[in-house]
Amino acid sequence: MNSHGFEGLEAWIGRTRVASAVIDARQAELMNATMEGRVSERGLCNLVEGSPLPFGWHWLWFADAFPAGKLGRDGHPARGDFMPPIPLPRRMWAGSRISFHHPLQIGMTASRKTTITSIAAKTGRSGDLVFLTMLHEISEGDTMLITEEQDLVYRTDPTPDAPAPVQQQPPSRDMTTLSRQVHPDPVWMFRYSALTFNGHRIHYDADYARKVEGYRGIVFHAPLTATLLMDIAGEKLGDRKMASFAFRAVSPLFQDAAFMIHAKSDGSTATAWAETPGGALALTATASLQASIAAPEYRACNDQNGHDLKPSQEHQHDQ
Repeated sequence: MNSHGFEGLEAWIGRTRVASAVIDARQAELMNATMEGRVSERGLCNLVEGSPLPFGWHWLWFADAFPAGKLGRDGHPARGDFMPPIPLPRRMWAGSRISFHHPLQIGMTASRKTTITSIAAKTGRSGDLVFLTMLHEISEGDTMLITEEQDLVYRTDPTPDAPAPVQQQPPSRDMTTLSRQVHPDPVWMFRYSALTFNGHRIHYDADYARKVEGYRGIVFHAPLTATLLMDIAGEKLGDRKMASFAFRAVSPLFQDAAFMIHAKSDGSTATAWAETPGGALALTATASLQASIAAPEYRACNDQNGHDLKPSQEHQHDQ
């Protein structure tokens, strides 16, 4: 790695840390209350010891726990300890590649081993960039449950003359595409930030998001969008086990604007994506199946009359 003050960052490659957590029912109940009725009306009632958790809920555990004095200006942990002292102020979760080996279950005592696997400096249209990849390995004893490669990107503060981001077109839709509308709101986003112990100020501090990081408003969480896409992709794929899920963030979504999520499948894989209100690609994902293994069964809650709640209305779209 060379120039621009990035020398020496390679020394952080290979650094490892381990966190442990009890996968408790209370945290799962709070997530269930946070998600129920947002896109699908179906909630989960079998949140007891041994119950498998839905895909994407592993992000509720193993968060860094640093006091306020050890946080950076953005609300993330300050750099220079486990995370390298990258001299760029803005950090974004750019994407992840996740493999699901065995279900994460309530009552488990699990551990997550995190290793920094690569750091690369580049120059883009908007200036200097540093890409950092971490490998997360979640296990119970000797049993590997989930592996995830997480990509972070660090960048400079925005400038008035910075070029506008290039908008990407989403995949085409057809009559088989499953589509749903998502309505962000402050309470939903606050609850998700709290459950994941995410202090990044772009998700709740409008002045900071606009004046410091250059967004037009409060930013909807990329991993929450990815969780919604896991759900709709899994629904599209049917009663089969999701073996892997990969997503890439393209354009931000915001608290004050509804957006669409979509999924389509060719049988063994699914493509899912989120679109900005203007129809540009916001987040894209792919999911693959292990068709021979049944998916974890989640028992839906009933309404007050004892009837099973039905999934929210599906919208079919042509091109």
